[in-house]
Amino acid sequence: MEFKTLDEVQLEKIHEAFVDAFSDYQVKMDLPFLKFHHMMNRRGFSPELSLGAFSDGKLVGFVLNGHRIYEGKKTVYDMGTGVVKSHRRQGITTRILKELEPVLKNSGMEQYLLEVLQENTSAYDLYLKQGFQVTRSFLCYRIPKDKATCQRTQEVQRLSLENLEEMKVFWDFIPSWQNSIASIEAVKETFCFSVVKEEEKVVGYGLIDKLTGDIPQLAVNKSHRGQGIGGSILQDLLLQTEAPQGILLNVEEGAGSMVQFLKACGAENTVNQFEMVKML
Repeated sequence: MEFKTLDEVQLEKIHEAFVDAFSDYQVKMDLPFLKFHHMMNRRGFSPELSLGAFSDGKLVGFVLNGHRIYEGKKTVYDMGTGVVKSHRRQGITTRILKELEPVLKNSGMEQYLLEVLQENTSAYDLYLKQGFQVTRSFLCYRIPKDKATCQRTQEVQRLSLENLEEMKVFWDFIPSWQNSIASIEAVKETFCFSVVKEEEKVVGYGLIDKLTGDIPQLAVNKSHRGQGIGGSILQDLLLQTEAPQGILLNVEEGAGSMVQFLKACGAENTVNQFEMVKML
C-alpha cells in the first residue's frame, strides 16, 4: 500500500473512488461528476493537503481536505474520508490519518475540522482516538416543496449576491464550513439571493442553490422576527430551485428560534452531526 498526496491525481479518479466509498453511506448521496466538482470548489479542495491510499496504482482510500482561514485560524477541513468497499477492514483510514498528520503540521495549519454523522459511531470513535473533540451538535433538515407551510406575507426582493459580511449581525450561530461566506463566494454564481427590506435596509435574507436546493444561510434581524419575514424568504427561495425540496444542513442544535421556525415551516429533521476539531 502506497500513501501520497493527491496533487497529481485526476479529479475524475478521485470522484470514482468517492462514489464507490460512499455508495452504501447512511445518507444517500447523489453526486455525479459535475455536482462533485461543484462540492470540491465550494469547500476549497486542496489536493496538496489531501492524502490517498493506493493499491497497485489504484486509489482505494482517501481523505479529501480543504483549507482556509476559519474563525481566525489556519484551518484544514475534512471534506470526505472513505475507503472503497473492496479494501475495507484493513485499517486504511487510520493509516491515512497517521501519514497525513505531518503533512498538515508542516503546512502551518493550526487546526483540523470535520463533521461526522452522530449515528456513524465507528467513525466517531475513530476520530476521538485521533484526538478530535466535539465542538458543536448540528441538526439537518429538508423541506419538500409540497409540504412547506410557510407563506409569503412580506415583499421579497431578489438581488445579486453581495454584502454577506453585513448580514453577520443577524446570525444566531456561526455557519459551518460548507455554509460559510467563503464557501458561498467560491461558487456564488450557483446561488439565488432573496431579501426583505424595511426603509431600504435589509432585515432578512436567504440563499438557495439553484440546482440542489441547498440553503446555506437564512436569517432575520432579531428586532424584526415574528413578522413573517423568514417564512416569506423561505417560500421565495423554494420557488427558485429546480430541486423538489430545500435542504438546510448543520443548524446548530442550540439555535432554538431557528429550530422552532423550521418545524413551523414543515421542515423534517433527517440526520444529525457532530462538529469536531483537533488542534495541530
